[in-house]
Amino acid sequence: MLEISRLSLSLGQQTLLRELDLTLHPGQVHVIIGPNGTGKTSLLRALFGELTPADGDIRLGGQSARQMTQAKWRQQFGYMPQNIQLELDLSVIEVVVLGRLDSLSMRLADEDILAAGRALQALGIAHLADRPLYSLSGGQRQMVLFAQVLLRDPRIMMLDEPVSALDLHHQMQLMEHLCQQTREQQWITLVVLHDLNFAVNYGDSLVFLRQGKVAGVLHEGDACTPELIKAVFDVDVHMSINPLTGKPFFMPFRQSTVQP
Repeated sequence: MLEISRLSLSLGQQTLLRELDLTLHPGQVHVIIGPNGTGKTSLLRALFGELTPADGDIRLGGQSARQMTQAKWRQQFGYMPQNIQLELDLSVIEVVVLGRLDSLSMRLADEDILAAGRALQALGIAHLADRPLYSLSGGQRQMVLFAQVLLRDPRIMMLDEPVSALDLHHQMQLMEHLCQQTREQQWITLVVLHDLNFAVNYGDSLVFLRQGKVAGVLHEGDACTPELIKAVFDVDVHMSINPLTGKPFFMPFRQSTVQP
């Protein structure tokens, strides 16, 4: 279990996060959602140790991040930041297998190569294995980097906008695989998404952030209402229920159709 207690974060005079309290359980996909600039990426960076909180505590399995070295703390994470720029003269399979390297060992076994191949196969991109990374499209690179993160064998999986450059088919493929692996491996998974309907469909819990604060947390079975969406995003939406899944679907109103 990942426990975040009264977490606050500032950058200069700007407050990014304000006394966040969250409890995140293993085997679940926790989707972080909210307007731009509300602290979603900052939260992931603080959890990973890239940003130092001004106050609060982060505990994994009862052990505080303050009690570990940064290197040991980060070994427990699989983290895929947003907008990674990689211009490496390496093949796809070589990039993926880098997920098995750490600061303690620079040696690879045959099993590491096989695991990289299995990850590519599971994501439907095994045909790219021998292609140079620089020759791929943005969406293909995103899938390759996801495959690399899968090889890290993490306790906590964090993905920041992992589907932003993908077409609809690969968006669904990535999210389906992430949900399956989260349950099988009992990861604590955090995903930042902008698509509200994707968040509702794939999240076991939804964490809504607004102005650096938790505006609401919804768990399986809780109602996600147009009133909550209005409060978080300041947008009027129409809600319908998908008869196949029982989950809500949101469609924003055009400004010209909203009555004063």
